[in-house]
Amino acid sequence: MDNIRENNCTSAPNDKNVDKKIKKILEFLPGGDCGGFGGCDCESCQACAFAIVQGASVALCPACSEKEVSDIAEVMGVEPVAAVDKIAFIRCAGEAAGKKRLKGCSSCEEAIKKGFLKGECKNGCVGIGSCIERCNFGAMSLEDGVVIINKEKCNGCRACIGVCPQELISMVPREATNFIPCASKADEDTTRKICGNGCIGCGDCEEACPQNAIAIIDNCAVIDYDKCVGCVACTVKCRKKIIVDELHDLRKLKDKVAFVQCRGGKKANAKFKALGVESCADASKIRSQGMDICQIGCVGLGECTKVCRYDAIRVVDGTAKVDPDKCVGCLDCISVCPNDLIIEVPYAGSKLVACKSTYDCDEKLRVCGEGCIGCGDCASNCPNGAITIKELHAVIDSNLCENCSVCSYMCSRTALVEMVVPEANYLQRKALGI
Repeated sequence: MDNIRENNCTSAPNDKNVDKKIKKILEFLPGGDCGGFGGCDCESCQACAFAIVQGASVALCPACSEKEVSDIAEVMGVEPVAAVDKIAFIRCAGEAAGKKRLKGCSSCEEAIKKGFLKGECKNGCVGIGSCIERCNFGAMSLEDGVVIINKEKCNGCRACIGVCPQELISMVPREATNFIPCASKADEDTTRKICGNGCIGCGDCEEACPQNAIAIIDNCAVIDYDKCVGCVACTVKCRKKIIVDELHDLRKLKDKVAFVQCRGGKKANAKFKALGVESCADASKIRSQGMDICQIGCVGLGECTKVCRYDAIRVVDGTAKVDPDKCVGCLDCISVCPNDLIIEVPYAGSKLVACKSTYDCDEKLRVCGEGCIGCGDCASNCPNGAITIKELHAVIDSNLCENCSVCSYMCSRTALVEMVVPEANYLQRKALGI
């Protein structure tokens, strides 16, 4: 308790005037007694009040609001000082740190000592809840292994910070609306594989921030709230869409979304299900021309659906299909598709080619009724020259496509689909200057 001594924190005043001031100051302190773990570094509110009377800052208790600090300053007969109202924030929103495996541990520290297995996040929350036990104000709870902080109950006393062995708890301004719930130090490939909620340290948010309020530290984005003005730039630019934004709908504010370059996976899906194959990766290993199925297309076993946090991908008629309204553009699905069928496309009204096959026309006609056969009718009739034929299938330049629908009329194979974007989204993006 060295800090307690530095603040002259004692609980045994003997001067009547001092005692009177302490009693008055206690009326403005939270009264929860953080047990020496709070930001004031005193063993009790009584000791904190005495330290203030002895000359410590009138804002010594971080749980006091600006009004309470002003009231304390009035008691002391000094000028009030600025007080920043902050609350605790957990820099983790996932379950990748082995929460289910470590569930029976008595404390977070014990769980950390057990170590992490391959495929688990070494920097994440283990979900035991030692911080919850430390909180004397009922501001923290555990829901499905995730520590939840009640903003209304948290007074910013800081008692929970020191008990977290992963150092995941930080203080943020109460009025803040943007948060990065991750502290992972792993590289992008590792983070994508182990946690859908993890920051990949790409730096897009840092580059987009007009206030230079975000920096990439140890492969993870960190917000400087002294500079942050709560704009939407980082939320829109975040590739993983893991930045929490309390003001905007992440499903709408996005530059790009995922798109599956296949519509004819039904035949392959039925074939592999009959064989008892359970994963897309296993299907890709055993797929052969002798099976009379497309060698490139979707097999519809749903590895992409498992990694999507927003339920934006579903298998329909044996083929993975993205709902652009739900997709936030995090692109985790791209990394798990063994055939590289999923690509990122602009979130705007345009035509897209739902086929990637490079096989010749006869082979496509034999194995799939919906694949692009590279006939060129769409390309030769496009008024903007937005379509070319490459590797025996059509490719659309979204920068040139005006969604005129001429290509759709010309296509005999229904391989061209439209990215439909509601008018409301256009208006919202325009208003935000995106």
